[in-house]
Amino acid sequence: MSVAEIETPEAPESKPEKKSSGLVKNSLINSFFTLISRFMGLARDLVISAVLGASGNIAADAYYTALSFPNLFRRIFAEGAFTAAFVPSYSAVLVQEGPEAADKLARDAMATLTFATLVLTLASQLTMPWLMHAINPGYFSDPAKFKLAIILTQITMPYLPCMAMVALMSGVLNARGRFIVSAAVPTVLNAVMLIAVIPQHDPIQAAYAASWGVLAAGILQAGLLFWGIRRVGAKIGVLVLPRLTPDIKKLMWLAIPGALAAAATQINVFISQAFSSAVPGARSWLNYADRLYQLPLGLVGVAIGVALLPALSRAVQAQDHDGAQNTMDDALIFSMALTLPAAAALIAIPFFLIDGLFTRGEFHVYDAHQTASALLHYGWGVPAFVLTRILSPAFYARKNTFGPMKFAMVNVAVNLVVGLTLFHYIGVAGLAIGTSAGAWANVILMLISLIRRKMWHLSTRSASGLTKVLIAGVGMAAFLLVCDQFRSLIEGQITAVFPHGVKEIAILGVCFAGLFLYIGLLFVTGAIKPRELKAMLKRR
Repeated sequence: MSVAEIETPEAPESKPEKKSSGLVKNSLINSFFTLISRFMGLARDLVISAVLGASGNIAADAYYTALSFPNLFRRIFAEGAFTAAFVPSYSAVLVQEGPEAADKLARDAMATLTFATLVLTLASQLTMPWLMHAINPGYFSDPAKFKLAIILTQITMPYLPCMAMVALMSGVLNARGRFIVSAAVPTVLNAVMLIAVIPQHDPIQAAYAASWGVLAAGILQAGLLFWGIRRVGAKIGVLVLPRLTPDIKKLMWLAIPGALAAAATQINVFISQAFSSAVPGARSWLNYADRLYQLPLGLVGVAIGVALLPALSRAVQAQDHDGAQNTMDDALIFSMALTLPAAAALIAIPFFLIDGLFTRGEFHVYDAHQTASALLHYGWGVPAFVLTRILSPAFYARKNTFGPMKFAMVNVAVNLVVGLTLFHYIGVAGLAIGTSAGAWANVILMLISLIRRKMWHLSTRSASGLTKVLIAGVGMAAFLLVCDQFRSLIEGQITAVFPHGVKEIAILGVCFAGLFLYIGLLFVTGAIKPRELKAMLKRR
């Protein structure tokens, strides 16, 4: 049996607890491969930071500009808007009309999305000097950085159409209950970029190598997903002319408001990075902080959200209200149980983390302090970033993208007002505060709307579970704060045994000790019971 053939069977509609079991298992599949990808991404950034540095080299800011520009459009048009609209529609056609009709919808959607992203890529390539001046006005005072950022971004922009195809084909696989191939695809990007960057020693050459690696990885990822959908029997051609059929027009109507709703966090980060372009090194500081807080977002929020949307879509199609409520409850508790340890670490020991992981080569202690100040304030926003991914599918499963769009606009507005105001007073950390504040505003509005529309409510079970998880998270944060105060003592003890890699060993040891404490507290508080955990993970 190939990996593409491994699937999770459907549970009977009368047993919602078995649906939640499938949600957890599918989430764990996504989380496992996301964990591999994120650690490979961390390894990639450790290598790149040592070669490119941050405040002392133009290559770092230019490269991270080149990486963020296509990523923004990817998250808005590919992973965000179109996927949020496509998966519920594809799932409904698959159930009601069969695989042939569903694949026809996917073919037309693929052609439309690919054509749109190709046009956007070509337009961006031709207008890149003007775009760069608009999105990074601070670079204009440094002609060398400005020119390098333009060239590197032109190299990476064709990554966008590749990712558009990847996002749609992943949606096809997920709607059919296959998660392994789509979850494993992101590892390709990190592997290719590591291969491209490791041999490099000159910062400029390393930036060029990494940018070409992005493009090569996009092509490989699209090829792997195409193989995956062929293996499961989906017949989706690549060389198909786009057609504005009624179904595609409906998809576009759903996708346009979903663009802002699904990518509000990324828009906020992009805005922050644009305004930070006037400060040398700030773009890189925000990127390294982004790397660490994106770990729980990708590992938990995206992974569970990917598994949650098809499950909720099926429950909504079957008018199984109890099943939808139970699925949301499990997703909420499960996501927060996995998110709070990461948030605790980012809030309690931000400098310990950044200094231990990144301070080497061209990345200096000053860069670590600046990055840590941003990471601290991203940390308290992490639960909101994840909750956005968990709550949004409740709207998308009902083909409601306008509600999340309105909330996302408030998110961006709060980010702009708070972030830019504080940026003038406290620097880069103010931009991170704005991003987190906007995310929490978004979550609060979504919760109010879900409760008012009776699409979901905070049940006694979920409230109790969240309280216990929060107690465990606070206990872990207190432990990490104590470790931070005694960091020199901890590193001194390690030096006596391991004279090399002291900082790295210390941070790994402290984090794992905190994690084990957190798990213990989950069992002590009753947030997790061995019997329930075994039943939850048991194959249906």
